[in-house]
Amino acid sequence: MWPTLTRLREPMTLAGVFTIGAVSLGLRFLPPDILPAAAAALGAYASGFLLFAVAPDTWKRSRRIALVAMAALALLLAWLTPRVGTAQVLLVIWVACAVNVLSPRWVIGAAVVLNAAFYALLVHHEFGAPGTMTLINMGFQALAGLCVHYARRAEDSRDALARVNADLLATRALLADSARDAERLRVARELHDVAGHKLTAMKLNLRALASDPTLAAREEVRIAQQLSTELLDDIRSVVQAMRDSRGLDLQTAIRALAAPLPRPALALHIEEGVKVDDPAVAESLLRIVQECLTNAARHAGAETLTVSLKNEEAGMHLRIEDDGRMKGGMREGNGVSGIRERVAALGGELEFGTSATGGLRLDVRLPA
Repeated sequence: MWPTLTRLREPMTLAGVFTIGAVSLGLRFLPPDILPAAAAALGAYASGFLLFAVAPDTWKRSRRIALVAMAALALLLAWLTPRVGTAQVLLVIWVACAVNVLSPRWVIGAAVVLNAAFYALLVHHEFGAPGTMTLINMGFQALAGLCVHYARRAEDSRDALARVNADLLATRALLADSARDAERLRVARELHDVAGHKLTAMKLNLRALASDPTLAAREEVRIAQQLSTELLDDIRSVVQAMRDSRGLDLQTAIRALAAPLPRPALALHIEEGVKVDDPAVAESLLRIVQECLTNAARHAGAETLTVSLKNEEAGMHLRIEDDGRMKGGMREGNGVSGIRERVAALGGELEFGTSATGGLRLDVRLPA
């Protein structure tokens, strides 16, 4: 429901609806015997346009059928209303829509065929200067098509830049965590090797002093021995705690990857106690999730991608599934091949399956 409303609010959709509404005002100049057929054709064109505008990108066949129907209805209106100008405007809208789903070569070819048919209809109705009128229409169509084409290119560039930025943020988060862990281990080693060594030497010297009969009864010597023992134990506890780090922050890095994508939403579940210390393993997990996010956004039409990471007896288990629907079965491209290579490099196992909704499910098991 909400994606449909979002598509209806897009500027291009609103412009198309407004233009069709404005064109409909011209039908009042038609003769009464033609008006019902023209109104029905325009209503059907508007329905096809709305279907094309609000249908998900995965409905490729439905959108192309709507596009063909819109072209036929525009020519029908050109035959019914050659002097009102309705068809000319509808053909401009058609070209703007076609640019969204067809390659430039197909758009140009189809536009040439439609304008040739439009020219033939003008000649049939003995319209004055049909060639000039057709060329003017083609100019407006070219303008609309170019505007939509460059708008889509700008939008794609913006999305690509957002993905690259998210990738950099996620990588920076992992690098920052890795640097903090390295610094923590360095400080732990310094405490253990330097402070621990000197405290041990001091404890041994105090023990030697306590063995002297003249100093054994001194309370200060006993207290110094006790404090040195407690301080050495405290330093060992601190060093152990610093070595037992919480691992790299995968949660922050994965959420940074999903942030720029309007769809699918990310449902992330990382089990308490899961710890990834190796930056190479963390990066591989991050890239696997990134590829699944991209596939779900482009191909599956998914609204939610669920990512869960937990510990098992044999190691670590990563499960990723979306609520979309695969069409035509699983096809392994470069992205899936990259996932296989990453999992194989870590000595893990990879399984593909189908989610409850018909989407993709991926299970990665890595050895402990």
